[in-house]
Amino acid sequence: MNSAQQKKSRRSLLMVIAAFALPIILAKLALELNWLDYGVTNKGSLVENELTLEQLGLAETDFEKHWLILYVLPKTCNVQCEKTLETVHNTYTALGREVPRVSPVALFQSELSSLQQERIAASKWRIEAMPSLTKNIITEPQILIVDPLGNVVLTHDIPVDSAKLPAFGKMIVADMKKLLKYSRIG
Repeated sequence: MNSAQQKKSRRSLLMVIAAFALPIILAKLALELNWLDYGVTNKGSLVENELTLEQLGLAETDFEKHWLILYVLPKTCNVQCEKTLETVHNTYTALGREVPRVSPVALFQSELSSLQQERIAASKWRIEAMPSLTKNIITEPQILIVDPLGNVVLTHDIPVDSAKLPAFGKMIVADMKKLLKYSRIG
């Protein structure tokens, strides 16, 4: 074999090795250096530590294996609280044909006015007194998404600015539709 053929053989061998090794090296670098977006599509925050209805002091059997949109109300339900209730109710109705699979639940800390109770009752909310266990675990008003098995899956922090409530509602709808689409329970 002459030297020209030998050089050509080596070059071909190196090209074959590079064709297989280069994608592996690039993939490893992409993962280690976070070059890629990991494709997080949920709008709320995933609950990292296990949290269940039982830990919140609520009986799972009271909710008939439904998905829950659980609103932990602030100590006093002011105008912002009422607007949030309305936004979450609109979110609930925006679920369309999936509405029978979901129940909106409001946990109140102090008594609601009769007008507030009428408004909430008219909008299909289930009103529950907040158990003391919930007060110990959840200190800020927020929306919790609970699966039919009683596990809290997502949380949504309530915006302080009323102007952000429509976008907030859309985020909840997006998460609920995705969860309901892929869920085989509830």
